[in-house]
Amino acid sequence: MNETLLTTLLAKAKVALRVTTNAFDEEITDIIQAGYLDLTTRGVIIDTDNLSPLVLRALMTYVRLQFGTPENPERLKESYSEQRGQLMTTTGYTNWGDD
Repeated sequence: MNETLLTTLLAKAKVALRVTTNAFDEEITDIIQAGYLDLTTRGVIIDTDNLSPLVLRALMTYVRLQFGTPENPERLKESYSEQRGQLMTTTGYTNWGDD
């Protein structure tokens, strides 16, 4: 993941988390990278030059699940799992079965 994309994702994550300070930037960045790896190691192809809204939403859900103490972690976990599953089985987000 390039630095420009990571900076953009950090800004979006801070909005999603309602965080206005830079004190947590390192932790949030680590969570973003972990979410990115979670998707890519499961076969999801992420176009870092043109980030899909579906991938962005999955990453933001992952960040909300992993940061701090979310109000409803089970709901977030279920939502992320569903989003990840959709990406893993949708043409254009994987190269499995492509000839």
